[in-house]
Amino acid sequence: MNDLPEYHYGGARTMVYLQSQYLAQFLAVWRQAKAVNLPLPETEDPSYVSLETLLRHVLSAAGNYMIWMARQLELPDPGIRPVPDLAVIAAEADAHVQHLRQQWRTPLADVPEERFGDQAYRSNWGMMYYIDSMLEHAVMHPLMHRLQLEELLAEQESNG
Repeated sequence: MNDLPEYHYGGARTMVYLQSQYLAQFLAVWRQAKAVNLPLPETEDPSYVSLETLLRHVLSAAGNYMIWMARQLELPDPGIRPVPDLAVIAAEADAHVQHLRQQWRTPLADVPEERFGDQAYRSNWGMMYYIDSMLEHAVMHPLMHRLQLEELLAEQESNG
């Protein structure tokens, strides 16, 4: 059940709710992958060096999306802490996810709907995004990585 406060833009409220759910689901699947020491595919992507680097990537991105949106909308700093170091990220992941979920709850609540699509802004990686499209991107990011891990887990299970 969505227990977020009312938002001026209901679409943003729904997206914030989904982001929270998908982030928690990603962590649950990541823990399954960690329990079986799931090997990640070889790639040049530094986020896939290890399960810990993947976890750090997803958690860092979740914080950075909200920080970016708040900055573009000239909102107060959302107070998101830096992601834990690789050496402790597995042990601190639950607490950090709870922190992210808490800090995501209200920054966008008072933003009028028209502000989500009235101007495009350059992202940290150079692409132009409206706030609404960045919010959608933030929702899909943990979902995408969760599905990747689920596919790898299923493949490992079928290969015995």
